[in-house]
Amino acid sequence: MTKYLQKPEKIYVHDDDLPDWLKFGDSVAIDTEAMGLQIGRDRLCLVQLTFDGKECHLVKFSANSSYNSPNLVKLLEDNSIVKIFHFARFDVALLFHTFGILPLNIYCTKIASKMARTYTERHGLKTICSEMLGVEISKKEQSSDWGRGTLTEEQKTYACTDVLYLHLLKEKFDEILERECRKSLAHECFKFLPYLAQLDCLGWSESLFAHL
Repeated sequence: MTKYLQKPEKIYVHDDDLPDWLKFGDSVAIDTEAMGLQIGRDRLCLVQLTFDGKECHLVKFSANSSYNSPNLVKLLEDNSIVKIFHFARFDVALLFHTFGILPLNIYCTKIASKMARTYTERHGLKTICSEMLGVEISKKEQSSDWGRGTLTEEQKTYACTDVLYLHLLKEKFDEILERECRKSLAHECFKFLPYLAQLDCLGWSESLFAHL
């Protein structure tokens, strides 16, 4: 079985923004951590990114942050860069609420999993990493305090593993979606995510599409 990195070769922690020296790639895996899961109530605490699955960049925001992040915003607004998320719906809505921008050119591995792995209802990142890559990841720190002043080493490792395998998962899912003739439909779903994120922020996403 192919051996994959259990943690990145290098972890960088940045305050409030990506550094000027960082060169963007053609695609980036992104995840976010917040104080909770309610957009508008729970603030953005961390954005984690990797371009190559080897180096991971953690952008940390303090409780009094102004969220002035021009380099991060530049990355998110660059439509030529593919942004790979797992459950992009939440992350895109949180980024929109925080920065007022909508990332485009999105790939969501959770949607891809649901469209490719129709033989199961289990589409969490831990499950698909185990099945698709043979990698066991820990979700122990998922509900920890991401707003604390200094991240623990365990939190840093957890944050990185949430993006470390997304490029590899995208490759695996693209093969299945192509085989099952669902790739084009999946990408149309990805294109709708920015609109869904806006609806989520306005509190409309569920009621708008309900029968009643």
